[in-house]
Amino acid sequence: MKLSTAVFALTFGSAAAFSPAHFGARHSTSLQMSGVLNSQTGQSSLDPAVIDRYNSLEFPQDKILAEYVWVDAVGNTRSKTRTLPSSKASSVDSLPKWNFDGSSTDQAPGDDSEVILYPQRIFVDPFRPRSDGVNNILVMCDCYTPAGEPLESNNRAKAMKAFEGKDDEEIWFGCEQEFTLFNLDERTPLGWPEGGMPSRPQGPYYCSVGPENNFGRAITDAMYKACLYAGIEISGCNGEVMPGQQEYQIGPCVGIDAGDQVTMSRYILQRVCEDFQVYCTLHPKPIVEGDWNGAGMHTNVSTKTMREDGGLEVIKKAIYKLGAKHSEHIAIYGEGNELRLTGKFETASIEDFSFGVANRGASVRIGRDTEAEGKGYFEDRRPSSNCDPYLVTGKIMETIMGPDAPEIAPLDRQQA
Repeated sequence: MKLSTAVFALTFGSAAAFSPAHFGARHSTSLQMSGVLNSQTGQSSLDPAVIDRYNSLEFPQDKILAEYVWVDAVGNTRSKTRTLPSSKASSVDSLPKWNFDGSSTDQAPGDDSEVILYPQRIFVDPFRPRSDGVNNILVMCDCYTPAGEPLESNNRAKAMKAFEGKDDEEIWFGCEQEFTLFNLDERTPLGWPEGGMPSRPQGPYYCSVGPENNFGRAITDAMYKACLYAGIEISGCNGEVMPGQQEYQIGPCVGIDAGDQVTMSRYILQRVCEDFQVYCTLHPKPIVEGDWNGAGMHTNVSTKTMREDGGLEVIKKAIYKLGAKHSEHIAIYGEGNELRLTGKFETASIEDFSFGVANRGASVRIGRDTEAEGKGYFEDRRPSSNCDPYLVTGKIMETIMGPDAPEIAPLDRQQA
């Protein structure tokens, strides 16, 4: 599908014109091991010479490593590795199903613990690069019982029901994933003094440069390149408003693929943080004391008719539908979101629905370009950073494809 329409050059960042480059053997920038692994921030204590000794070993050309990735009962990613013939990597349909012990992930009882992994999407593995023209792979999976029923925690299967039969809508999603980086004490964000707060209020840290302003750029850049190498549609990144907080953007992605790509990008983010020995949280309000922004996953949405002439009226009708089901959306937009959606710090109140042009204090925002051109997209600013992207995209699709709803007055700047 052609993604050339300028109207979806989302405000979450201009599309980055990067081409995945070949990775050589990974070289840790870390300190060499001295004593036990510690909980200091920023660098792994493993000796890079030891790691590279094994990374330099060649893979058999007729075999690949496939890392099967899934979402557990609380929304975290899990994974395990298997060896497969190289020919199996040609398509997701060629990959075998697999299983895991669901009693260890709270997804099955101990007396009937087998959970079946169904491969759904293939990505290139950025953590096990090879130079022989064959790729090791990451496999996005969802979870089923041995009888073939999706688990209750399988939100991908739930979202698929909302997208089925609606290919003609060509719905695009762009997801702005915010996250916060901490020391391994899990209490001190990067750039913060231990046991205290920064001496300056938020303001200088957003899209910032300089060692006194930007904390975690190397981690975000490493994640960015790894996502590009994997084949994920990552379109930008930036430092966020609170020190230690970062953001990257995924999309535009079509339909269910948005959930697959955001979920795999989260897996890659956690693996990169594992290498850097930094704790990463998707909690929507990791710091509740003081005047600090929370973290969200603003979700940009555009259907085919929204991108055509007259699309602004289609967008407004979709927003009215979202307003009519505000409480239903809030219920699945992430845990702890009430700490973030307070009506302060670029959020709307969790209790009330609103929309406006260029209004970041509204529940849903219409961009200036969309208003001027009369077509484009809208941004749902309510989802939290720890939301399930399958639930969010599936619920938006279900709602905007539903019956018309009463008109809502805009909360534009002159009314705000």
